[in-house]
Amino acid sequence: MPTLILVRHGRSTANTAGLLAGRTPGVGLDELGGAQAAALPERLAAVPLVAAVSSPLQRCQETLAPLLAARPGLALHTEERINECDYGDWAGRKLAELMDEPLMEVVQQHPSAAAFPGGESMPAMRDRAAQAVHDWNARVEREHGPDAVYLMCSHGDVIKSLVADALGLHLDLFQRISVEPSSITAIRYTRLRPFLLRLSDTGDFGSLVPRASDPGTGTSDATVGGGAGAP
Repeated sequence: MPTLILVRHGRSTANTAGLLAGRTPGVGLDELGGAQAAALPERLAAVPLVAAVSSPLQRCQETLAPLLAARPGLALHTEERINECDYGDWAGRKLAELMDEPLMEVVQQHPSAAAFPGGESMPAMRDRAAQAVHDWNARVEREHGPDAVYLMCSHGDVIKSLVADALGLHLDLFQRISVEPSSITAIRYTRLRPFLLRLSDTGDFGSLVPRASDPGTGTSDATVGGGAGAP
């Protein structure tokens, strides 16, 4: 079965503002995010990609734009099922304010029971994304063979849920996984089990420098939607 390259979008204007963007329209990459996107073609230069699949949101489409420009023959497919989690009434709010919401403890400690007001549940997010990967694996293998490599550009919580699924982890453990902006995660699928080949690989070690909390959140807990990455 194919190998899947998961790319989290580059750093966005919402990341640096400490906002939970969700599906709010008009959230694009900030200056660093644009540089991260520009570096993606070189980082993946040796990988023979057969397809690129993207969340419909602007920040993912902008992240893939330089890669598509560098590979004119690479087809882009927009996939609604790898869209950002629908955070409902939480979307657009400051992360620091959301830390005082009673639901945040559930999101952190028991995400399999978390459902966002006016939005979707975390299990629903995981299920739709996992089904999308299952369907795309079958399609890519059918069209390009079992050794093909393809790419999906998505969001922090979605990618974390797919990693947990690949590792056979309960969703309640997925907050132990960190996925940096513009990071590359690779999963090779086989008939019997997936293999996690890379996790949140950014090519540098800036994110390993200890810091007290994630920017904008005032906490060291997992940031809903994914953190802003290294300063």
